[in-house]
Amino acid sequence: MLTRKQHELVCFINDRLEETGISPSFEEMKDALDLKSKSGVHRLISALEERHFIRRLPNRARALEVLRMPERTERKASAPAGTPTPTASKGANVRAAPSPANDVIEIPLHGRIAAGVPIEAFEGSSMLAVPAALLGSGEHYALEVSGDSMVEAGILDGDYALIRRTDVARDGEIVVALIEDAEATLKYFRREGAMIRLDPANRSYEPQRYAPAHVRVQGKLSGILRRYD
Repeated sequence: MLTRKQHELVCFINDRLEETGISPSFEEMKDALDLKSKSGVHRLISALEERHFIRRLPNRARALEVLRMPERTERKASAPAGTPTPTASKGANVRAAPSPANDVIEIPLHGRIAAGVPIEAFEGSSMLAVPAALLGSGEHYALEVSGDSMVEAGILDGDYALIRRTDVARDGEIVVALIEDAEATLKYFRREGAMIRLDPANRSYEPQRYAPAHVRVQGKLSGILRRYD
């Protein structure tokens, strides 16, 4: 038997997976359940794991899988005599296919991008298989990172940067910035007076400053995919 909050959380996770294929964030779960802190979400998730209602998918950020739903037994126990029991044929609490959070999808791989001195962007195009759980909504592409200027943000040489296409960004977001329509770099985006400042995440590098007319945002960082040889 689940507590009310445990019941609410597993239903919320299940609904979000069915709608988007992506597990909700801890912040979204906290707000949905009107909890005061994320620690409460952690406790609820641990309890649901122990009761085998959900499980965390290994090596996937924010990835949860609903193993079973509590409504089946609870509805059967509370239903008046003679009330038909919901069956799988009506799709009640049963997903016919595996959760999309387990899917692997292919996105365009547009060459290499500098996390250091800018280099020419979009050197070609192939496809890269990416776990769907790493991507949010919108159109995405990938770039292979070259350089070490973003190491303090956990972005290493040889990583694949997963980029959501957009031409706008807020201060402090990591973006693909196209400089003078020729070179691209992966940096923190900031406005500094009348200039655009592109900040590295490595104290060995200096910020780069450009007039707004010389910089175009080509996308925002959505995630990082790393190979282990």
